[in-house]
Amino acid sequence: MSVIIDDEYAPAFAPFLGFAGCFAAMSFSCLGSAIGTAKSGIGISGIGTFKPELIMRSLIPVIMSGILAVYGLVVAVLIAGNLNPDNKYTLFAGCMHLGCGLSVGLACLASGYAIGVVGDEGIRQFMHQPRLFVGIVLILIFAEVLGLYGMIVGLIMNTKGNS
Repeated sequence: MSVIIDDEYAPAFAPFLGFAGCFAAMSFSCLGSAIGTAKSGIGISGIGTFKPELIMRSLIPVIMSGILAVYGLVVAVLIAGNLNPDNKYTLFAGCMHLGCGLSVGLACLASGYAIGVVGDEGIRQFMHQPRLFVGIVLILIFAEVLGLYGMIVGLIMNTKGNS
């Protein structure tokens, strides 16, 4: 059974919303990644002069911040794969893809900020008390999972926007 899509349901501006979803997914997730990396990097450079042997163990927040940009990239590529000038692109799909990009982008932005704050202060305190390392890593994992939740919601919305 095929569904006829009127031009009323597929206006000319609908693909703009899909492209805005791609933009939101990439820009906000990369911004979160950059914030997390920058704030954690300040803590790493702060302890590097006092205890250089701790630098390698202190790179965990930077690595976790970098993963956030990958979440946004995955969702942006999936959204862009649905934008085809040969097919009708409905307003529903555009709104779903915009929501999809905002979901992953803003979740990664919040996650990157949390990772940056915990990474900066946690690394500085780790220099004074090495037993804090496990607790810091657990807090970083819970901060990272916020971005993962946003990506999961974005993937579900992308799937619903295509059907």
